[in-house]
This record gives sequence, C-alpha cells and structure tokens, in this order.
Amino acid sequence: MAEITASMVKELREKTDAPMMECKKALTEAGGEMTKAEEILRVKLGNKATKAAARVAAEGVVGLYLSVDGKLGALVEVNSETDFVAKNDEFIALAKGCAELVASKNPVDVAALSALPMGDGTVESTRAALVGKIGENMSIRRFERVEAKGKLSSYVHGGSKIGVLVDVTGGDDQLAKDIAMHIAASKPKSLDASGVPGDLLDAERRIAIEKAREAGKPEAMLEKIAEGTVQKYLKEVTLFGQVFVKAEDGKQTIEQLLKANGASVNGFTLYVVGEGIEKKVNDFAAEVAAQAAAARK
Repeated sequence: MAEITASMVKELREKTDAPMMECKKALTEAGGEMTKAEEILRVKLGNKATKAAARVAAEGVVGLYLSVDGKLGALVEVNSETDFVAKNDEFIALAKGCAELVASKNPVDVAALSALPMGDGTVESTRAALVGKIGENMSIRRFERVEAKGKLSSYVHGGSKIGVLVDVTGGDDQLAKDIAMHIAASKPKSLDASGVPGDLLDAERRIAIEKAREAGKPEAMLEKIAEGTVQKYLKEVTLFGQVFVKAEDGKQTIEQLLKANGASVNGFTLYVVGEGIEKKVNDFAAEVAAQAAAARK
C-alpha cells in the first residue's frame, strides 16, 4: 500500500475542505490515489465542499462569550461567503460554541481550537459538515481570550458584525456599556498614542508634509504642520483622545469621561467582520452571460 504522507493529506484537504482525518482515511481507502480519494469524500460530504473551498469567505459573525462575573470573555470571528448564511442558526451556533471553547479551553491558535471536541465530533468536523450541508465556504479566522483586570463589558452590533470586549476598572455597568458602544461606533486603533503603530504615524507625517509643500507653505513650517496633523490623527484613532459619541456638549473625550467617573480602561478588543479581507465583487451581467454560454454548449 502507498505511504500516505502529510503533504498528500494537505493537498486533498485543500481540494475538498474536508477534515484532516477524513482526508487521511479516504487516501488510505483509495491506496494513495488522489482522484479516487476525492471521489470517496464527495460521496461522504457531497460535492459542495469541493467547490466551496476556493471561494472567499468575507462575511460572517462575531461569536461572543462573557462570564457572569465579567472576569473572562472571548471573541471569535467566523466567516462565510454571504450574509444570508451568516444569519443561519447553525452557523451562529458554531460561532458561539467556538467562543465558549476559547474561554474554557484556552487554545493557542485556530488549529488547536479546530481540534477541540464539539457535538459528536470536533469543531473542524462540525464546520466541514456545515460546509457540506449549506454549500458555502466557512472559516474560523481569529479569536481573542480576555481575562479582566477590572470587569469586562461587551457590545455586539449589526447582526453580530461588530463585537467588542472592554476591560474597565471603576465606574458602573452603564459607563462600561457606553464605552463598549463607543468603541463599536468609533473603532479606535488603541487606547493611547503608545499603541499606534509607528508606520501609520510616519505615513501621516509624510502626507502632511507633501500636502503643505504643494500648498506653498514655507519649508521651515513643514515639520510643525506635520506634527499638528499627527496630533489631530491621534485624537481620532485613540480611545482616550476620541470625543465620546454620547457627549452632550460634543466635546467631552473618553479620557475626560473616565476621569469624571473615577474609572479607567485597561484594554479592549474590537472585531469587525471581514476587516482586511479583500471581497470579491461580482459582475452579475458577465456571470449570467457566462452561464448562458455554458448552457448553449
């Protein structure tokens, strides 16, 4: 019998999107013959999984877990191809179940999470079965497990498209909830300037200098103008520098709000579904024409 190597299993998995163990079993049954192994998996899972594996999954939901005492929380982003599937009850249950496992089992990465028990199998077998059943690619993209220094508050918005966990010390539950909602709305990059990547600041500085130069500003003023632009940028992208979305005077910053309530924010996690994933834009007219041409053939 042909030796079943890890690379063979990996190749079959990429073709079919089936669980690793199922791929190994199929290859063993097929005597190492890739085409035959793929056919075996298609019989088990249907041919939906094969087609789905190559498609971009940029929609989805954020699964949330928050302990009763607010000391432990988790966010998990699970992606699908369409928003329609993201509203499927089984898909939503998968995301929530993953969040609970992240909190309770503390896996080191997505691969470790995928190997954890779920239902009658594992997270991975549950995901693969759902792919075969629905016919859309689905993937667990990322997760964050948070142990609070103070107390966690959460907020989920837009049909679970945005998820927030914020760790607050002091204040009350309403203040913490308001800050979580603010983070979802304003999407800060960090708590303060120290958390903003240097390359982003350098880019803002370069752009400001070039704009000022094109506007005919004196060379001696360019650095000062750039510094002013950077400081304005920091107020826009740091939580403490942002104006509170519910501020009655339209001026109170989060930092001022916290100080007025004797509270502090130790950290936050913000997930926006599909953030950073390049979504495929379909040309539906061309797609229909292609389908019509294929039908004629």
